[in-house]
Amino acid sequence: MRWRLARSTERSIASVPKLGLIVLAAALALHITWQALEPPPQARGAALRAPPDPKWLRVASLGEPIAFAQALTLYLQAFDNQPGLSVPYRELDYAAVLAWLKAILALDPRSQYPLMMAAQLYAQVPDEAKTRAMLDFVHQQFLHAPDQRWRWLAHAALIAKHRLRDMPLALRYADDITVNARAAQSWARQMRIFILEDMGESRAAAVLLGGLLASGEVSDPAEIRFLTERLDKLKADEISTFPSKSR
Repeated sequence: MRWRLARSTERSIASVPKLGLIVLAAALALHITWQALEPPPQARGAALRAPPDPKWLRVASLGEPIAFAQALTLYLQAFDNQPGLSVPYRELDYAAVLAWLKAILALDPRSQYPLMMAAQLYAQVPDEAKTRAMLDFVHQQFLHAPDQRWRWLAHAALIAKHRLRDMPLALRYADDITVNARAAQSWARQMRIFILEDMGESRAAAVLLGGLLASGEVSDPAEIRFLTERLDKLKADEISTFPSKSR
């Protein structure tokens, strides 16, 4: 009985005045139009602020600095790829990014991830000043632990050479790998030779390559053969560039 009474009190849409329907339709259309015209939410890199003092972060880690460093890394990455949004790296505050990377390394000096992020992510922006800032950071951190961090300075040297077209900077990084990173793989320790060659310094490259072969540091037969062929080519190029005077 109650159900029938409730049904009997409901009004059909046909009983609603036309003016009310028009107002309702207009309100709905206005709402849809407003939502369509409203710009999508923007994730702003400026929201990234500098981290707290490293000493405070170490206290806050509660004796677990490595785990806390990993958590901070995830926090930093949250500004690169937020849910439903994407923040271009170039829009981030790079002073704050560098501060976070340094703070993470202070908590976990053996971590390679901050250097990887600097070299392979943040240095890849179409902003030369920001790219150079990241390469400089990698270089500075390399000097603290050359045998552990040489890979990222080698990557920085390639960026300086191919993206920045700054051959002196690339050579500087390559020289530091050769001088400081005794544990670096041979290809990284030989980078300066090929950079010199690309700079047109064939004679200097030949001297370094000849010294490398004479030192016995290279022991792999295939690598010795490759370097010997490269040395012969350098010598041939030098002869063709500076031909002997005809008698």
